Amino acid sequence: MTDDAISRNVLPIPDAARTGLITFEGKDPDTKFAPITPLRPPKAAPNVLIVLIDDAGFGSSSAFGGPCQTPTAERLAAGGLKYNRFHTTALCSPTRQALLTGRNHHSVGMGCITEIATGSPGYNSILPNTCAPLARTLKLNGYATAQFGKCHEVPVWETSPAGPFDAWPTGGGGFEYFYGFIGGEAHQWYPSLYEGTTPIEVKKTPEEGYHFMEDMTDKAINWIGQQKALIPDKPFFVYFAPGATHAPHHVPKEWADKYKGKFNQGWDKLREEIFARQKKLGVIPSDCQLTPRHKEIPSWDDMPAELKPVLARQMELYAGFLEYADHHVGRLVDSLKDLNLLDDTLIYYIIGDNGASAEGTLNGTFNEMINFNGAAALETPKFLMDRLDKLGGPESYNHYAVGWAHSMNTPYQWTKQVASHWGGTRNGTIMHWPKGIKGKGELRSQFHHVIDVAPTILEVAGLPQPLAVNGVQQRPIEGVSMAYSLNDPKAAERHETQYFEMFGNRGIYHKGWTAVTRHKTPWLLIGEKVPAFDDDSWELYDTNTDWSQANDLAKKMPEKLRQLQRLWLMEAVRYNVLPLDDDLAKKMNPDTAGRPVLIKGQTQVLFGGMGRLSENSVVSIKNKSHSVTAAIEVPKGGAEGVIIAQGGNIGGWCLYAKGGKLKYCYNLLGIEYFYAESAGPLMPGDHQVRMEFAYEGGGLGKGGTASLYVDGKKVGEGKVRATAPMIFSADDGCDVGTDTGSPVSPDYGPRGNEFTGRVKGVQLALADASKSENHMVSPEEAIRVAMARQ
Repeated sequence: MTDDAISRNVLPIPDAARTGLITFEGKDPDTKFAPITPLRPPKAAPNVLIVLIDDAGFGSSSAFGGPCQTPTAERLAAGGLKYNRFHTTALCSPTRQALLTGRNHHSVGMGCITEIATGSPGYNSILPNTCAPLARTLKLNGYATAQFGKCHEVPVWETSPAGPFDAWPTGGGGFEYFYGFIGGEAHQWYPSLYEGTTPIEVKKTPEEGYHFMEDMTDKAINWIGQQKALIPDKPFFVYFAPGATHAPHHVPKEWADKYKGKFNQGWDKLREEIFARQKKLGVIPSDCQLTPRHKEIPSWDDMPAELKPVLARQMELYAGFLEYADHHVGRLVDSLKDLNLLDDTLIYYIIGDNGASAEGTLNGTFNEMINFNGAAALETPKFLMDRLDKLGGPESYNHYAVGWAHSMNTPYQWTKQVASHWGGTRNGTIMHWPKGIKGKGELRSQFHHVIDVAPTILEVAGLPQPLAVNGVQQRPIEGVSMAYSLNDPKAAERHETQYFEMFGNRGIYHKGWTAVTRHKTPWLLIGEKVPAFDDDSWELYDTNTDWSQANDLAKKMPEKLRQLQRLWLMEAVRYNVLPLDDDLAKKMNPDTAGRPVLIKGQTQVLFGGMGRLSENSVVSIKNKSHSVTAAIEVPKGGAEGVIIAQGGNIGGWCLYAKGGKLKYCYNLLGIEYFYAESAGPLMPGDHQVRMEFAYEGGGLGKGGTASLYVDGKKVGEGKVRATAPMIFSADDGCDVGTDTGSPVSPDYGPRGNEFTGRVKGVQLALADASKSENHMVSPEEAIRVAMARQ
């Protein structure tokens, strides 16, 4: 099936019925039948590689005037095209779902990140079966497909090892192979990884040179090599989505050290330097204005002097991280060249799924989980200075200050999350395809959006947008192919209208004009006093002449503003944006958000061997009294290793054996460790071990007392001064019988911490359910109660 005349409007392509004469035996001279021909796309279809960098603004990469050296991006741009008016949605999950489907993010249920999904159709994080993803369309047309890196599109109630896997890359996503992480961010030194839907553990440690960026690149290079060695005539679609440069900004020290001293001038002067380079490169017009820094963002001069060495190091780490990521993208590109594939591979290098992130607080953070738990005040200048040498390493979970994010979005206003202004949505993008693009080193300034990627790939591959997939009629792709601009720099732009919305921050683009309103501040996650939506202040810009949205015309042209506001509302109705909802506290609670939860009730039973359970897959023991009871078998040589653990080195808790004794560790955000330990060793044989935590109450994040029991007898006790009220880790989950990822307790390492005996089962019980007069749990009763909730 290599004939381009194949009807590809319905997928899978229906098998052809047998026709013609049917003979009795093969020896009959009239016996005729066509040979088996594997399915392939049209002959001219290229290989496709999409590289999507995370959390990088327009002004970050050296290819667009930034301070972070990206020689691979520059090399691809020199051999291809730069797009300087390419846009994203201002947030990760929405941009990725839009990229992979060619539809606006609310059309495909991804108006926000999966963790705060609601029952509203535009925000439920569920991909409609009427919007088949690009990878599935390509696979059903004969492409080989693979994804590497970040996948943040799976509804949180479907992220457990029990599935369902319909929204996973190798489930309904259309990818034949996946190697990466499920969620918004990953510990780059200790990532929680999946191959397909199977959890895997990396074999190397950071001390042995492990880093996820290198690992995922190795996997991608090997997959492409194998695919071309075995099926050389089959084109591939590779989606390469690093965790870089999302926080944590984890990077080998030598890459950050390249930038030592280069940011001591601070973020205000850095913006001016970037702005000058951008004009020199021509990626912004010569008459572009540098937008002023908003009052909500402090000036460099106003920052405490004792904090500035930490602040400068934060930016050194970020720059090193982006260069390190670009280096490995370069390895991938070099592998294509070595295989003689580069000329006929369409490469999209999208430098950011949104603007640079201002989620790191005004001072930056050593461990962003501290901020997520509302404890940013703990990170004083002294606290940060004391940890300066560890910043960016395996013990940190770091993010830079808001001022750096603002500078990385030069020359525009605002940052990630702020979908109203270009600082949140404009991302430098490069296209490279020597066989299909005649120009070298040219600039394209047509307005485009991430939903335009999918229709572009289909057009250059000679494939139609499917009318039906798996028997379901498809909604039209909402993006506009960019193919018309590849070889015509002066072509009139075809993407004339585009709405934007994120957290109530709203904007509309129409034929060069933009009307925008900022509703929320990115680094104020909860508690910000925001106006009613009708009271938001709107701004008006003519970006035909005002490149950076610097001159607000709202007061001068109120009728034009009203026209665009009406257009925004019509687009919002069309694409499922309404109703607007800025109540993050309500969205974070699944009960008020209308989001399913896996675990109901006050108890949960886990069994030996279960692991990689996200916090959405485990009952929350936070801010309440609780118990952890395990049935274990201690070997003759004595017990050692982890019975159960949740979280990682940036925060969590674990019950384990150390030196033969039962031990409990509460890791408070990587800042302080609290312990309880048994007086004597665990004796060989079957035992029930138990930790009871008596929460002292009086609000969130308070302390308590941890008591240890063996077979109902108290054997130890320890005081926990304070606890994490909200979250332990973004990716390190809960494991039974081991502690994968980074270790919760410094008493054991990241490898070889498995329990030496057998963990038969563990019960987690909350509040009243955690009480037991004899400090024992009947295994039969624990299972009965757990099953009764189903």
